[in-house]
Amino acid sequence: MSVEGKPEAGSLTEVEWRERLTQEQFCVLREHGTERAGTSPLNDEKRSGVFVCAGCGQKLYPSTTKYESGSGWPSFWAPFEGAVESSTDQSFFMTRTEVHCSRCKGHLGHVFPDGPQPTGLRYCMNGLALRFESEKGA
Repeated sequence: MSVEGKPEAGSLTEVEWRERLTQEQFCVLREHGTERAGTSPLNDEKRSGVFVCAGCGQKLYPSTTKYESGSGWPSFWAPFEGAVESSTDQSFFMTRTEVHCSRCKGHLGHVFPDGPQPTGLRYCMNGLALRFESEKGA
């Protein structure tokens, strides 16, 4: 565990992750699963706030970077600095860039080079891997 009591990569066993997460969250965050398009209530989230990792609570995306991509998953054009890391994903007979939480290494989704400016990136995230925290008064 980190000093703040938030799990870091390797700090929890598989059993502890299963106790902490729902079965669906475990599938996405720990087993690199994907939720069905259009199923996340976060697709419609428009309030001011922050999207955090459902596994460890790390702040990932400010609501000001969320946009409607038409993909069926919550999409963002930029994360907080240092909040996410990426790796090459060659599953399903294609090469994509996987995005994971830099703290707990949970799988979040993928990033594509077809997003809006100023970054031109589309961080296509699984809603099950995120939790929304609204700003007070929002």
